[in-house]
Order: sequence, then structure tokens, then C-alpha cells
Amino acid sequence: MQQLQDLLSGIYDLPTQYRVHDFLITERQWLPQGVRESATDEQLLVLDEDGAAAVGLFLDPQLLERLALANPLEALHGGNLADYWTALEGVSHFLYLAWNAGYDRCVSILELELQAEIDKYVASWWLLREQDPARYPAELHRLLFERARIDLRLAGERSDLYREANQYAARFCRRLERQLSTRAACARLETLAELRRFYRLSRERKVTHIQQHS
Repeated sequence: MQQLQDLLSGIYDLPTQYRVHDFLITERQWLPQGVRESATDEQLLVLDEDGAAAVGLFLDPQLLERLALANPLEALHGGNLADYWTALEGVSHFLYLAWNAGYDRCVSILELELQAEIDKYVASWWLLREQDPARYPAELHRLLFERARIDLRLAGERSDLYREANQYAARFCRRLERQLSTRAACARLETLAELRRFYRLSRERKVTHIQQHS
């Protein structure tokens, strides 16, 4: 998981004093009952204890075993893509929360989900291009956004929020796709600069940016 944190930190230029490995939970019995009884493979836990926040990231041990057998950082493909996205989403949530906490900024669930969807697209694009520079992953946007389905059992009352985050991320990443499809080196640098600016925006400014530019 540290490699996934390093991947995202490199893309967004996010030095952080916290290592996701130190906050990782892999035993389901340690989870709060409501989470323990769900079928989720990933969950960011934030507990308020005497005014101080306690954070943990749960990833199912079977998920981690599958990723160890088919490491997406070595070869990302259809067989490990879903597990990769699940793990990356958890790391994205952790990193975004930790970075904002360093600036005493509150984080909404919509922000977490929006950034995680963008992170899944961007980090996958980066990996696929590094692993096969001659191939452009044109199918990535369709797989992540057009074919994505919200699991209503897990989403519950937040299904509309997840759908909103997915739609905003789809618009933002579609524009990134148009920029990156030029294959020009300058386009990648410009996209990287925009991603880093966008990451640091507030929720309201992120939504406004997408509405105005996508």
C-alpha cells in the first residue's frame, strides 16, 4: 500500500509525515460492528475520541493477497483492475484526509469520493502508460465511469452522493483525456500542473472548476 501512496504523492507533489501502512487494518473483527457486518473490502475509519481524530484504513486481507499475487504496479490488466481500484480508493481517502488535516481543513464525503474517482483514473493512466508507452489507454474512461455501477447495499443513503461524485469526476477526466490524447510531452506536464492545483482547491472551487471548464 505504501507504493500506492508514493504513486499518488508523486503525481500530486504531496509530502506527508503519515504512512498509510502504519494505519492499515486487515482484521475484520477489529472493525466497528456496522462496518464489520458489511461486505466492504475497503473502509476509511475516522473516530472522534476525546476531541482527537483516530484514523484507520481497512483493506480486506484476501484483497491484499490477490494484489500480492498479481501486482498492478508491475502489470495492470483486467484481472487485477477492480482490486487495484478498491485499494487505491482507500489510499486516496487516507492521503486526502491526512493532507487536509495538516492544514486544519475539514473534508466532506463528496470531496473524498470525487478525488478518489479522479485518482483512480489518473493513477491508472500513469501506470498503463509507464508499462506500455506505445499504447494509449483509451478504454479507461469508459471502464471507470460509463460502466461503473454503485452497489446500493454498500452505498445506502449515500448513493446519490456517490453518483454525483462519479459524474463530476467523469466530466473532469474526460477533459484530461482530451488533453492527454494529443500525446505531446507538454500536454502531460500541463495536465500534471492542473491536477496539483485542483487537488488543493476547496470542494466548492472544485465543483465550480469542473462546471466552468469541463
